[in-house]
Amino acid sequence: MSNPIFVGIDVGGTFTDFVVWRNGRLDIHKVPTTPTDQSIAMMQGLRDLGLLTNHETEANSALAIVHGMTVATNALLERRGAKTALLTTAGFADALVIGRQNRPQLYRLHQTRPAPLVADAHRLEIAERLDPQGNVIIPLAEADIPAMAETLRTAGIESLAIVFLFSFRNPTHEQRAAELLHAALPDLPLSLSSEILPEYREYERTATTVINAYVQPLVARYLSRLEQTLAAQLPGKRAHVHIMQSNGGVIGLEQAAAQAARVVLSGPAGGAVGAFAIAEQALNAPFPRLPNSLSAHNIVNLITFDMGGTSTDVALCPGHIPTTAESTITDLPLRLPVIDIHTVGAGGGSIAFVDAGGALQVGPHSAGAVPGPACYGRGGGLPTVTDANLVLGRLDAAGFLGGHGQVTLDESAARRVLQRLGDQLHLSVEEAALGVVRVANATMERALRRVSVERGYDPRDFVLLPFGGAGPLHACDLAASLGITRILCPLHPGVLSAYGMLMADVTSEASQALLADAAALSDDPTPLTAAIAALNARTQSVLTRETVADLVVTAALDLRYRGQSYELTVPLPLPVTSAAVTDAVTTFHATHAQRYGYAMLQEPVEAVTVRLRTAAPGVKPSLPTATAPTTTDASAAIVGVKPVWFAPSEPMPTACYARSQLQFGHRLAGPALIFQYDATVVIAPGWSAAVDGMQNLWIWSTIETKQ
Repeated sequence: MSNPIFVGIDVGGTFTDFVVWRNGRLDIHKVPTTPTDQSIAMMQGLRDLGLLTNHETEANSALAIVHGMTVATNALLERRGAKTALLTTAGFADALVIGRQNRPQLYRLHQTRPAPLVADAHRLEIAERLDPQGNVIIPLAEADIPAMAETLRTAGIESLAIVFLFSFRNPTHEQRAAELLHAALPDLPLSLSSEILPEYREYERTATTVINAYVQPLVARYLSRLEQTLAAQLPGKRAHVHIMQSNGGVIGLEQAAAQAARVVLSGPAGGAVGAFAIAEQALNAPFPRLPNSLSAHNIVNLITFDMGGTSTDVALCPGHIPTTAESTITDLPLRLPVIDIHTVGAGGGSIAFVDAGGALQVGPHSAGAVPGPACYGRGGGLPTVTDANLVLGRLDAAGFLGGHGQVTLDESAARRVLQRLGDQLHLSVEEAALGVVRVANATMERALRRVSVERGYDPRDFVLLPFGGAGPLHACDLAASLGITRILCPLHPGVLSAYGMLMADVTSEASQALLADAAALSDDPTPLTAAIAALNARTQSVLTRETVADLVVTAALDLRYRGQSYELTVPLPLPVTSAAVTDAVTTFHATHAQRYGYAMLQEPVEAVTVRLRTAAPGVKPSLPTATAPTTTDASAAIVGVKPVWFAPSEPMPTACYARSQLQFGHRLAGPALIFQYDATVVIAPGWSAAVDGMQNLWIWSTIETKQ
């Protein structure tokens, strides 16, 4: 690929974001998301950026696109995936419904669980059985396969999950059933648990494989349509497309189409990768002189705060990007590696309402991209967080999206819907707007405490990094409530998820159940070595189709004390030796103590699962860095002064700055608004800011620095 143009594309609930890296220059763009077909907005954005015109493509051989999408996420949230069937071991068809019998609401007497993704009539059983070591007890009833294929055809099944008991020990029965069914139904997509999740825990393995089957046809069709559209728009040229995974790496179209469950949380993962990359780059950037030793030290200890149009995603990064194999999506377990992100239904489009008890609520329902907040003028008649920020003066109708005119905000429409809300609460329109913002902030504060305080971390030891279109609007309020004194706001916060997609490595991950005593593995690591060799062959076979770059291989173990029902994932040094296993166990004890407050050093430790990640480095564009600071006086960047409400008493005169005019070394004191194309930054009263050499904004609490 000669002189390629690299494009990161993140589809959000309200906007689709673009970051373009070409000839050492970074360009950004936003277009409204098209929920009916996400590729429409994607192609519109590429067209706006000039990437589908002849003069751009004549000088370049290809577009290198990394795409984060919500096709799989939306299919699960809205329950509009493929018509799916499940084939499982006789006697286990109801495992998907029985689940773990958890009570999501502990004190609610009557609880209704969401319907399973597979209807009762479509959960099929077949005679076969393996023992826990993978030895055959009952051979696969191959003679029953033709009738089963006819049942699937008659029912109009669009995708099939195959999950047999103990197939993580021996996949031959699943593979043979898939071979026979494929011969009878060659167009039916098949998802095998031995390929999707070869780990123990029958319910989680079944649920994850069913999720993959449920979303796979939709994702495959979307990616095929996207590939065809790009080929038609770029005649004679090639667009090389990768898809962002939930684990922070990217994969090719073929693997994404086959293992669609791996891309369910691709957008939030891009944000976490981008945020951590900005923090790492800021370590080496010229740093503004800040009071009270507020320096760049330990800035990779950060809490990411991504507030978009429909939701807020937060993650705590204690010097690295955390991943987990235990996540849920729509109350279903997804046992695939994902970045450890906590999501709440609070975004710019979250709808405010008064509940039956007369209390103000915000979210989780969102106005989305269509019709959007009332101030978008697209027919939305319900008050949202964006409407509240506009009424309070924290957003500016003329400065929204840099004043480019893509979306014109209607302040009168926002005031009308907030007034109706205020009338129900006997509040003025500004008081109602402040209430909406405070309720939304409370929801997001709980999410931030969930990933920090509840896991044994003090948020005051971390830097808050806000991004997303709405994140910088709320960052100061949230930092103050958590005692955080430093905020790092990147140059392009509103498109940081798309930027993170360019920073991501091309990765392939695989896992294998062990269920072995860690002490025995330390004495003789041969079984672990064999498992890692097999996983390494699997991951590298995928990446060799994608890249010839040098590969980086890392491993991890899921460990637990014998008798526990949960594990912690810790790094496993490579190559595997007795000492490497011992180091992993030592790390496990320390991690258990940090997470749960105690460790049992004398208890036997069990190795449940081994994980392998193979990665090829991504593009990793870095933003320009200034070499010498200008004056600290930022008055030249002021574009006006306006009243902004921070308290119900009265508005405060607030200076408004153009982000494009702020230079390295500039300092400013709150209250202040900073306008830019992709976001608006609020510097609250009691906070100040300075610009570093990468054009990042460092925001700190002046109240704290006086103590």
